Amino acid sequence: MANVKITTPLTREAVKNLKAGDSCLISGVIYTARDAAHKRLCELVAQGKELPMDVKDSIIYFVGPTPAKPGQAIGSAGPTTSYRMDAYSPILIEQGLTGMIGKGKRGPEVIDAMKQHGAVYFGAIGGCGALLSQCIKEAEIIAYEDLGAEAIRRLVVEDFPVVVIIDSQGNNLYETGKANYLASTK
Repeated sequence: MANVKITTPLTREAVKNLKAGDSCLISGVIYTARDAAHKRLCELVAQGKELPMDVKDSIIYFVGPTPAKPGQAIGSAGPTTSYRMDAYSPILIEQGLTGMIGKGKRGPEVIDAMKQHGAVYFGAIGGCGALLSQCIKEAEIIAYEDLGAEAIRRLVVEDFPVVVIIDSQGNNLYETGKANYLASTK
């Protein structure tokens, strides 16, 4: 397990070097989207229409932030449970999405798409939204303002802390971490 600094865009080549358990600090542009926005994005893909952002070599953070207080770029910005995006993530990964940030497990279809196309799933710590928001330097709604907190935002982040939960080979920290713990208690 390594400590890795990532600057977006997150290329497929960079994804190959990330391993489950790596601690990462992400800087650059990432996007926000939750399930309602994901559904709309996938509908656009199905219709052959252009997406409101280029997902190629991009990272989507599954978050619905609270409103910003004066002097802040954004309010509290903690991760949303990721399985809610499982029906949509494989489609976006096929479109070139290389990174996702959330919390919790991912389904086998998502993991298969990650392995096939070269993507990674990062975990952010739930319950730390106020602290995570301090790493967000800019936030701008770029699509679906009618969704309120679930609108798609373009964020500029600096040293945003995450852990690689599932790497592009399908290694899953939730599984290996549990197995290592159980082995150490025998």
